[in-house]
Amino acid sequence: MRTFIAIELPKEIKEYLINIQQQIGNENAKIKWVAKKHLHLTLKFLDEVSEKRVELLKELLGKIKFKKFKVSLDNLGVLPNEQRIHVIWIDLKPAGNVIELQQKVDSELLNHFPKEQRFYTHLTLGRVKTLKNKEMLLQQIKSINIEKKEFEISDFKLIKSELTKDGPVYTVLVTYSF
Repeated sequence: MRTFIAIELPKEIKEYLINIQQQIGNENAKIKWVAKKHLHLTLKFLDEVSEKRVELLKELLGKIKFKKFKVSLDNLGVLPNEQRIHVIWIDLKPAGNVIELQQKVDSELLNHFPKEQRFYTHLTLGRVKTLKNKEMLLQQIKSINIEKKEFEISDFKLIKSELTKDGPVYTVLVTYSF
């Protein structure tokens, strides 16, 4: 099964992010926006994992100890860079606790699930499919004033992702509370 480890966002943060998506719109680019119910912070994407290995994964993740912490929404940006825009994202500050938690996840899984080791503390808002006017899109993104909305992170989840013709369907397999 296709799996990933993520931090779910509070409802009010998701609503605010949807508002930002609407401010950007699709006037200057064709953008596949992340649906409200799917907005999250990915700590590690694992891709296909067998049922048997999911049990090992649950056990390994259960060993992670961490304390609750607060973060705030920060800057709006693009990846990989302003010359080639593929993703519109918003980052979180301070990033230290998120990075530390992600490193604990990586460290616990490294010998069994060594996949991708790169990590960016960001929330994907949308994926740019085609650009109509790059300069106007960048100007639009830079003109949005992001409220530094704060929220608490008190758990992370192991999530199964099923791809369907109507988009992904996420199922929480386990929640690990701090």
